[in-house]
Amino acid sequence: MQEHFHFTTDRAKLQKQYASLFVSAQLSSIQIPLQRRNLHLLKQKDEVIIAVHVLGKLLGFTSERAWHRFVIGNLFSKDLFPERSRYNRRCRALGFAIKWMRHQLAKRGQHHAYAVVDSLPIELCHSSRMYRAKRFRGIADIGYCASKKIAFYGLKLHLQVTDQGLPMGYVVTEASCHDRVAAETVMTQIPHPYNLGDKGYISQKLQKKLYEEHRVAFWTPVRKNQRILQSDAWKQWMKRKRKV
Repeated sequence: MQEHFHFTTDRAKLQKQYASLFVSAQLSSIQIPLQRRNLHLLKQKDEVIIAVHVLGKLLGFTSERAWHRFVIGNLFSKDLFPERSRYNRRCRALGFAIKWMRHQLAKRGQHHAYAVVDSLPIELCHSSRMYRAKRFRGIADIGYCASKKIAFYGLKLHLQVTDQGLPMGYVVTEASCHDRVAAETVMTQIPHPYNLGDKGYISQKLQKKLYEEHRVAFWTPVRKNQRILQSDAWKQWMKRKRKV
């Protein structure tokens, strides 16, 4: 499962790609009037608000209050940046622009050599409490993590990442959802022609459907009881390339 997501790509490269979108003139082409009055009184432009919002996510801030306090104390003076409630409203209003930027960035991954598809467990509580947990009841459930060989309560993140570490598609499901069930949804958001997966995705029916309907090639290792021969060189190559 998550053992295939050891990121070896320099994070600075990904941040530069984000920065190139922030300064892109294409952003102005999708700007839609947000029914705001007194635009001339805005303390910061939309591009700055988007850049600050995404930077907070990259730095790992989970509290809006803590992130706004950090920005006021380190990036902008209080009189040059919106107050917290106004800043949060503008972030939500600019959600469409952030989604568009993510989509444009992800489309660049179609030119990368290949993509890796895998899943990650999102544990919501300790294993000793998973049968009594009430958080996200009706959405989360109990699943099994094959790499750790443990059961867990929570959700599962299915992710498609290129060989250069760029996420292209993702979906969050209940923990019990099998990888094969979510595979098509993940790989067809922004299809990449060449994809690698682990044994959890073994399905000739899935591989055939992906190729015939979306022209997506999907390769996985084979099980010992399958009548498909793969050379040792091919197995070693796949094992090495699945680590992004």
